Amino acid sequence: MNDRQFGPLLADYGTRFRLWAPAAKRVDVMLEKPHAMKRGEDGWFTADIAGVKAGARYKFRIDDEIDVPDPASAFQPDDVFGPSEVIDHEAYPWRAADWRGRPWQEAVVVEAHVGTFTGEGTYRAMIDRLDHLVETGITALELMPLADFAGSRNWGYDGVLWYAPDSAYGRPRDLKALIDAAHLRGLMVMLDVVYNHFGPEGNYLGRYAPSFFTEAHTPWGSAIDYRVKEVRAFAIENALSWLRDYRFDGLRLDAVNSIVEPGGLSLLHDLSAAAGKLAAETGRHIHLVLENGDNRASILDAAQDPPQGKYRAQWNDDYHHAWRVLMTGEKQGYYGDYQRAPMSDIARALSSGFIYQGEPSAFRGGKRGEPSGHLAPTAFINFLQNHDQIGNRALGDRLDSYADARAIEAALAVLLLAPSIPMLFMGEEWGSKAPFPFFCDFKGDLADAVRKGRRSEYAWAYAEFGDEVPDALDPSTRDSAVLDWKERDTPAARKRMTLVRDLLKVRRREIVPRLADAAFGEAHATGRLLTAHWRMGDGATLRLLANLSGQAISHAPGVPAGTLIWGSELGDSVPPWTVLWRIG
Repeated sequence: MNDRQFGPLLADYGTRFRLWAPAAKRVDVMLEKPHAMKRGEDGWFTADIAGVKAGARYKFRIDDEIDVPDPASAFQPDDVFGPSEVIDHEAYPWRAADWRGRPWQEAVVVEAHVGTFTGEGTYRAMIDRLDHLVETGITALELMPLADFAGSRNWGYDGVLWYAPDSAYGRPRDLKALIDAAHLRGLMVMLDVVYNHFGPEGNYLGRYAPSFFTEAHTPWGSAIDYRVKEVRAFAIENALSWLRDYRFDGLRLDAVNSIVEPGGLSLLHDLSAAAGKLAAETGRHIHLVLENGDNRASILDAAQDPPQGKYRAQWNDDYHHAWRVLMTGEKQGYYGDYQRAPMSDIARALSSGFIYQGEPSAFRGGKRGEPSGHLAPTAFINFLQNHDQIGNRALGDRLDSYADARAIEAALAVLLLAPSIPMLFMGEEWGSKAPFPFFCDFKGDLADAVRKGRRSEYAWAYAEFGDEVPDALDPSTRDSAVLDWKERDTPAARKRMTLVRDLLKVRRREIVPRLADAAFGEAHATGRLLTAHWRMGDGATLRLLANLSGQAISHAPGVPAGTLIWGSELGDSVPPWTVLWRIG
């Protein structure tokens, strides 16, 4: 543990406090009284304080001008502006001490937001719903970002203290209890982390460590300068902290295409290598995945285990966008890139991963992507919904609120049995209609700026829906996103739950054992009739036939190849919204 550079270091005598503050002339650690810190090389300040144990609260005073929390704070009991608390990560009594994770090919992911997953909105309350996930067939719970943000409600992408799980959901011990309980049930737990920017409120790094930032900007704020060794170490140590101190099974790195790093994405390589070293030392399965709008196939390798510079998989937005256009006909924004032939786009995603593999994107104004068909299907995480694709809609409405239920069920039958890794958004397994609009809890001028920005971005929606567009700052907007677990008892929800559970049973029995070394095959769209096949790891061929329309399609049956594992035998036509899977 002594190789950590950032954050307080507990010792027998007390605690060593450390702060990298190259722009500060003087730093004091504020406990019951100020303690002057010694300036060392490269802008590091340290102070060894006897008798300070876990639970102590502290701040740093910069040049007798401003008191700030520790940027590597392990916990902020009174939010981002309050004091930091010393946490002893080694004190937690893990019950699932022998847990080593699960192989990637077993992953069936559900994305969840802690604050709206239950009415209580806490880590502890989530524990009571873990059995539901297991019974559904979920094997991996992915949490939206937890890094401490300003206020009591937020999606999580405005985190400013990366090492501190937000106190709105509970204490670090409570988060560990959730992960421990998940592991006892055989569930992996992954975490969404944000390394492309800091949130807009509660970040003081610019005052005492301005070299954290470059002159460049991301869509959400100043770009982080990973050419600086201390800044790079800050991000990599943070990733290791989540994986080591909390025993997360993996991380999803948000929007890495917005990491501004001249010369490439070497941060990603170094972070992957560090996580891989931890995996090798502990014998654990650690899975790193990306969100990357650039579709960089060259940094993906599902089989590299442990990670040695590459990433297990990427969220495949292409897959989602093509399905959304097919089911709803939407045209705004990036959906315009998928208008020409959504069925052919779906076929391409099923046969080689990305849809954009170097072709021009009108939305992006240039070529996008790299060839991806040589990768394993498990290098792609496919989905029909996620937090972005629901929450970045003007009303935050889910697919079940406006798409044909038969189309959704057919899409689920393709998603959940195809060889790529499937992901659901919390409640999708029963067809929840609870919206997930964007929400936050900023104050003053920043709150006004958020409102203004949302009105500008969704001007068309305000013109169409008026006051129906939720105010991101109003507490009721967050409240509307809370899952209604009683909704599962409705006939429609029970029907959807049965479908999803049955599909995932087939996946577990027929698909997962064959996924290691599986490879893409071919897929074709003839009108609204979709056919596809893959070579599985045991040499078998997995075949798909789907009618993705509301009308029967004539089909010459012939002699079907393989054993039917989903659907019913056909005559000379394929009924509307019918999906068949065979293997053999």
